[in-house]
Amino acid sequence: MFSRAAVVASCVGFILIGALQALYGPAIPAFRDAHGLSPSAAGLGLSAHFVGGVAGVLGFDRLFGRVGNRTVLGGSYLLMAGGAAGFALAPNWPLALVMALIAGLGFGGIDYGLNQLFAVGFGRRGAAMLNVLNAHFGIGAILGPALIGLVGAEHYPVVFLGFAVLTLPLVLCLTGVRNEAPARGGAEPRKSAEQGREGARNRSLATVLGAFVLLYVLHVGVEAGVGGWEPTHLETVGYGATAAASATSVYWLMMTVGRFLAVPLALRWSAPAIIAVSCAGMTVCLLLAAIPAVAPYAYAGVGLFIAPIFPTGLPWLGQAAPRARRAGALVIAASMIGGVAAGPVLGKAIEWAGIRSVPLILGGVSAVCLITTIWLIRATSSSVSPTNTSPTAPAPARAVERTSAHARPDAQP
Repeated sequence: MFSRAAVVASCVGFILIGALQALYGPAIPAFRDAHGLSPSAAGLGLSAHFVGGVAGVLGFDRLFGRVGNRTVLGGSYLLMAGGAAGFALAPNWPLALVMALIAGLGFGGIDYGLNQLFAVGFGRRGAAMLNVLNAHFGIGAILGPALIGLVGAEHYPVVFLGFAVLTLPLVLCLTGVRNEAPARGGAEPRKSAEQGREGARNRSLATVLGAFVLLYVLHVGVEAGVGGWEPTHLETVGYGATAAASATSVYWLMMTVGRFLAVPLALRWSAPAIIAVSCAGMTVCLLLAAIPAVAPYAYAGVGLFIAPIFPTGLPWLGQAAPRARRAGALVIAASMIGGVAAGPVLGKAIEWAGIRSVPLILGGVSAVCLITTIWLIRATSSSVSPTNTSPTAPAPARAVERTSAHARPDAQP
């Protein structure tokens, strides 16, 4: 359970991590000028951030249950603030990359930690609240580049320092997070006659987890692929540079809007149904984007449909694999890897097939997401109720304590 103040602070935290991730790209020209870098060397700043992010997700997961939630989240905020400040003040590029990695460690801990606590702390409202939380990530991703554009890329150290200062007060806003680790459920010893069935279930669980990892890697690859290649594709089919850039901004905006719109849907529809419709919708929109006259509008539709997949899939994962200790960390880390790998992999495919093939290639990847989702619905139908999106394990729901008398009674799983 979260108090209102804790929910607000968490959403602010997600605005900040969204902004941090989005600050590196627009500042690349300034990185090159300040440190005398090639384009590829300057791009290593974001790569270091993502490497740190994956390590932060896995590190938080290792500490989860050993160190208090409040302690680990507070440490993640401090790492992110310290890394951002160090990146701004670093006298040379190698040190700046180390600082970007440290900031990424904090980023990953916050991303995984808050997603995990929201997933288990709101019961039936988990999917809805995760969409609210992740929508604020999108707000930050929009505001970050806008701020760089406002002050000028050459002043990026001031922006990163300001970001670090804004992060620090959030350490003081963790009183709504219960510091004790949630209790772990344990399985009773089984007789040898049951061990064979358990082995079969474990193999099935591994397959389900693999399918979730595939879904997250591919849909984040589509998300990053559209964001990276939409401007080039639109210019190739006849749109001006300004129009192409504006259409790409609309794509990111629609992703944020889509998560807010998914909130009431998540209270009525099951997570598998929402994700299936989302995958189908983004596949259709990507195929329509191959038609030049409707391409900008189709890309906006992709943003709208892809929006709920990441946050809505986490409660579904918790239901489908309630005994998988590291399932959430695995898929969130995989999603980050997917975002990093999307650039070079899609780039090779586009080199072979041409720029005009961008929406068709991404549409094929999206179709695999849809097929994977349909398979997951069938594979998890016995463990996921079609009308219940609450986690099956009640103990983790106590990961956050109620600090407000106004907390709603239906916030409990």
